[in-house]
Amino acid sequence: MTAPHLTLVDGSGFIFRAYHRLPPLTDPQGVPVGAVFGFTAMMWNLIEAARKSPEDDYLAVILDAGKRSFRHDIYAEYKANRPDPPEDLLPQFPLIRDAVRALSVPCIERDMIEADDLIASYAEAGIAAGMSVTIVSSDKDLMQLVRPGLSLLDTMQNKRFGEAEVLEKWGVPAAQLGDLLALMGDSVDNVPGVPGVGPKTAADLIKEFGSLEGVLGNLEAVKRPKLREALAANVEAVRLSRVLVDLKRDCALDPPLEALKLPESQAQEVLADFLAKHGFRSLLAKLGTVGTAAADSAKATRAASAPPSEAPPAVPFDHAAYETVTTVERLEDWIADARKAGVVAFDTETSALDAMRADIVGFSLATAPGRACYVPLAHVSGEGLYAEPVAQLDKAVALAAVKPLLEDPSVLKVGQNLKYDLIVMRRLGVDIAPFDDTMLLSYALDAGNHNSHGMDELSVRHLSHTPISFKEVAGTGKGQVSFGQVPLDRATAYAAEDADVTLRLHGALKPRLADAQVTRAYEWCDRPLVPVLADMEMAGIKVDRAELARLSALYAAEIERLEGEVHALAGGAFTIGSPKQLGEVLFDRLKLPGGKKSGKSGQYGTDVTELERLAALPEGGIARLVLDWRQNSKLRSTYTEALQNQINPDTGRVHTSFSMAVASTGRLASTDPNLQNIPIRTELGRRIRYAFVAEAGHRIMAADYNQIELRLMAHIADVPELKAAYAAGQDIHAITARQLFGLGADAAVDRDQRGRAKTINFSIIYGISAFGLAQRLGIDRGEAARFIERYFEQFPGIQRYMAETTAFVREHGFVRTLYGRRVNLPLIRSKVMGERQFAERAAINAIVQGTSADIIKRAMIRMGPALKDAGCRGTRMLLQVHDELVFEVPDDEVEWVQPVIRAVMAGAVGPALELSVPLGVEIGVGASWGDAH
Repeated sequence: MTAPHLTLVDGSGFIFRAYHRLPPLTDPQGVPVGAVFGFTAMMWNLIEAARKSPEDDYLAVILDAGKRSFRHDIYAEYKANRPDPPEDLLPQFPLIRDAVRALSVPCIERDMIEADDLIASYAEAGIAAGMSVTIVSSDKDLMQLVRPGLSLLDTMQNKRFGEAEVLEKWGVPAAQLGDLLALMGDSVDNVPGVPGVGPKTAADLIKEFGSLEGVLGNLEAVKRPKLREALAANVEAVRLSRVLVDLKRDCALDPPLEALKLPESQAQEVLADFLAKHGFRSLLAKLGTVGTAAADSAKATRAASAPPSEAPPAVPFDHAAYETVTTVERLEDWIADARKAGVVAFDTETSALDAMRADIVGFSLATAPGRACYVPLAHVSGEGLYAEPVAQLDKAVALAAVKPLLEDPSVLKVGQNLKYDLIVMRRLGVDIAPFDDTMLLSYALDAGNHNSHGMDELSVRHLSHTPISFKEVAGTGKGQVSFGQVPLDRATAYAAEDADVTLRLHGALKPRLADAQVTRAYEWCDRPLVPVLADMEMAGIKVDRAELARLSALYAAEIERLEGEVHALAGGAFTIGSPKQLGEVLFDRLKLPGGKKSGKSGQYGTDVTELERLAALPEGGIARLVLDWRQNSKLRSTYTEALQNQINPDTGRVHTSFSMAVASTGRLASTDPNLQNIPIRTELGRRIRYAFVAEAGHRIMAADYNQIELRLMAHIADVPELKAAYAAGQDIHAITARQLFGLGADAAVDRDQRGRAKTINFSIIYGISAFGLAQRLGIDRGEAARFIERYFEQFPGIQRYMAETTAFVREHGFVRTLYGRRVNLPLIRSKVMGERQFAERAAINAIVQGTSADIIKRAMIRMGPALKDAGCRGTRMLLQVHDELVFEVPDDEVEWVQPVIRAVMAGAVGPALELSVPLGVEIGVGASWGDAH
């Protein structure tokens, strides 16, 4: 007979994990419940696993009752640095206690006793009673308890810590971990420790001297002078720290240990009422008929006071109801169902994340909430030589059957991040149109409010349902298999659910566009751009591998040279890439002024801002060399080396991926590789663009909007001086220089004056402060403030625009671009002044930058049809980089394609809008991207 098993859950760890893992959710009463839902779901899984185990299981959740404990009587500053919980988490604490009780699990807390001490006491009692004990936590303090029969399960890492794992992580046995924690201290809990002593040093000391008291009793034997001095100066602080980190293991057990026994069955009605009250539909569905009845009852209660138009009850998610389609007849039935419905969700399962290298494994369809299927095409049973195909449809047959549906103009296809699926299917000869994309719907509605618009997050946010994760079906780490090796029943549950979720999200999101007044942004700028970007990604761009290798060698030589100079100035070799070693060299060895150590790491700051500060000093030459070393190192690792590995072996080209739902302003991002962040302000960075070349018989053409954001500011802020200058084709930066520096109207402007005026023009329209402008121009703050004042005197419309925009965002929490794109700025409600000021500057920037992003999207959308109408069928658009479009043009189209590109870009703003300032477009041509500039 196996020994009973005791599971003690560190409730705080679960709560904060749930809070940070899931997006904000509210229940039908409008109360925040994101952390409650995540906590309940994790506890549910834990309880189910316990009930399935062969042991008698005991389980409890342990919580902190309040902020104060007996340790505050020992040390008043204990935990003084801990911030208050987020405002939207505070009302969830009592609901989490309700959740634990609804799950029929004891919820234990005690005034003036910390949860760690209660856990330690119950753990000791469990061991004494012959139980095996698992503590569910990631708290390092609780690792002190680990011993035979007692382990710690860190669900954050999905890792169990026994004696060997604790020793591997900390370098000392669990029994000595308290000594180590006392030496290193804890900034979060405000446990003093010894400044500068980290876990490795602490472990080395304990291994050398046997214990904390062994260290303190033999200080004269500590070899490192600075460490010896630090220890000697902090003996009392360390002894205090040892008391603070020690766990109290003899707390009275109330309730007693035997009361923690997990009941054989759940009090379903109580749990169902709790879940229904808070709208946790996916968990309710797991309770079957009891859950359905509770959901109906809660719905009826709400309906009594709800408007008549409230939506019907949601269909529960039922993975068992999804169908695995393995015959043509059943696939045809599903296709007929989709045609009848007029809308179908579609999703592919593939062998890779790179759409240009991925092979299709299967696809899923959903025609109504809860009605979905998976069509496997390339699954196998077994691995390697033993892999055998399973019963599934022939790929060619299935694709031929579904192609007419996906291309049928009368059936709306719905996808999540559909650009990926579109590329996968286009490579198979199938197009997808017309379509909606739930990721882009969410982005249009909630850009800025949420960082992620992925399907899992959207499902939790809008459907209160956590989808099956990929790792749940395919595994993790070395045990992970490809999706084609996942058994069909699990593959169907995962894949069909994706289509089901996507269809439901479409129903939840699409109707909100009109009310939020973001239809134009979605329909005019985002949705029609998807196939355009798919074309560009499939086209890719050619890179000259030999040129990359040459540049890589050049950078390597420069890195070596700079390294030698830095070491010479430093008086010896050290690892330049180590912030710790660099800080010690700059501030301890060379005594450069102004070094500041971080409270968290105890290291000197050596970021780019700090190095630039030092480089401006007469004695700061070494800092300038380090900056150059870093830039060369980054160029080599990120571009010249990495790009060679990212050349597609089938096409010989690099295929970046354009992300559409990242920047809140609507700007596109580029990843794998990122071709938008190639530095161009230095000669070193510009060299890389010369490695991007045209195919034989072609040229690279770069078309760039000229000062589009300044032009838009002239229009949006209604600045007569700027509008007149642009209409006359004058040099704006020269005009600004003459006004700021008190020059005559016809006076010559030198390069430095124009450069400063350019910096001021682009900085002030983004709301820069006098401090920020002073840093950029290398002048004192007073002079920068006078520049800003003089600028607003010359262009009062810009100052008025900034004031009006700031007032609007403070009141409404968002701003809009000229195309109605809504940029949400939740930090404007922050209690932290710096965060509010950041949101104000972002609002000023967002209208201009967001409108610029919308305009170039409209140009991209119109470019293909315009080129086709002009007969320029060989010209391909390859890249979009901020305000620039890059094309590959056949030699015989170079002359006559330029006016077409110029006209499309210059006229992209209309007919919906009309600007009072012309859009200028500059075009360059060359054998490479670098030559085209």
